[in-house]
Amino acid sequence: MNKLSKEEVLHVAHLARIKVTDEELEKYQIDLKKLLDDVDKINDIEVESEELLVTPVEQDSVLRSDQETSSVSFEEIKKNVPAVTGNFVEVPVMIGE
Repeated sequence: MNKLSKEEVLHVAHLARIKVTDEELEKYQIDLKKLLDDVDKINDIEVESEELLVTPVEQDSVLRSDQETSSVSFEEIKKNVPAVTGNFVEVPVMIGE
């Protein structure tokens, strides 16, 4: 049965900032070795291309063209707001809520 050395497990425990008992040490020697072997299987995957895969689905962005339109005058806006000071629309204070 493959397992990590006690020093390797203690090193990982030190990096993780955890205390390991003697019983846990024996268990982690086996469990961590299994985990590392599973992660190492990634190296066995055959890659056909070195291209960067951002998304597995093609996504073409469709942008609309800009069109110039008339804007609403401030006089029209003032008709629909409760309070105006000069060229500013007054709004309720939201800080502290």
